[in-house]
Parts: sequence; C-alpha cells; structure tokens
Amino acid sequence: MARAKRARGGRKWIAGAIKRPGAFTAKAKRSGRTVQAHATHIIATDHKRHGTRTFRQAVLARTLGKISRGRK
Repeated sequence: MARAKRARGGRKWIAGAIKRPGAFTAKAKRSGRTVQAHATHIIATDHKRHGTRTFRQAVLARTLGKISRGRK
C-alpha cells in the first residue's frame, strides 16, 4: 500500500479511504442492523448525535455498497 493515496480516479483510493477496517461493521452488528441499513439510519438522523467519524463511515459504506452493486 505504498501508493494507496492516488489522485482522483486512481485504482487504490478505497484502500486509502478506509482508515479503520471493520469498525463500522462492528457498530452495525451491535445495533442489530446490516451495514447498509445502519448507514441509511445514520445518514437519515442527525449526524451530530452519532459523531462526525461515524457519519463519514456511513457515507463511505453507502458509496462502497453502490460500487459493489454495480459490479454484479
């Protein structure tokens, strides 16, 4: 991952974007939801209640979910 942070459109932007692998998934499991359902819940509610980091993780989870849906 020497060159994980590339310019926009680079191939390894996902590796650079994920700072805490598995953290949002663990939060979703603790809440009893799937990752996508938890991300939707976080984005729909007041993000100040959940914190900035969690809000950003939710936005990234939604984005990565769209990418994986497009590849199927």
